[in-house]
Amino acid sequence: MGLSFNLGTPLNTALFVYILYSVQRIVFPNISRPKSIPHEFKSGYSWMPKAHPPTVLFKTFTPKTLEPFNGKDDGRILLAINGTVFDVTAGRNFYGPNGMYGNFAGRDASRGMAKQSFDLDMLTPVDHPLDKLEDLTPEEIDNMKGWIEHFSNKYIICGRLVNNDAL
Repeated sequence: MGLSFNLGTPLNTALFVYILYSVQRIVFPNISRPKSIPHEFKSGYSWMPKAHPPTVLFKTFTPKTLEPFNGKDDGRILLAINGTVFDVTAGRNFYGPNGMYGNFAGRDASRGMAKQSFDLDMLTPVDHPLDKLEDLTPEEIDNMKGWIEHFSNKYIICGRLVNNDAL
């Protein structure tokens, strides 16, 4: 038994016409230009921001040079985790002066993020050497790495944190 194609049935005729039309559109596409500019673009692009954020340059910070980036007076907000400095200004509600993580702004947040603690005693004073984090448990180190991954996917990496005497 062989399959036969019969144009006498309405379904076969409709399918044949559709296939011919589709092939014609592929082989001979419509390349005419529009006669007018679409109205969406007449007043400019609506997706352009009102102002571009300031350029962020990758640089080396110390605890003392990182401290001014605490978000006070609507300034930029930077924080460090395990030596990586992130620009978290876009998360001002969380990391700004009145945010839940506000005490980490302008500071090394490694220990606090590892231990899931916002206590001020999690912060190393800015005039001390960086916390070596040697007493963290493997679970706390994994927790800190999770925060680094989260921040890396969400915020701009803008520098590295070194000891005050390293510059």
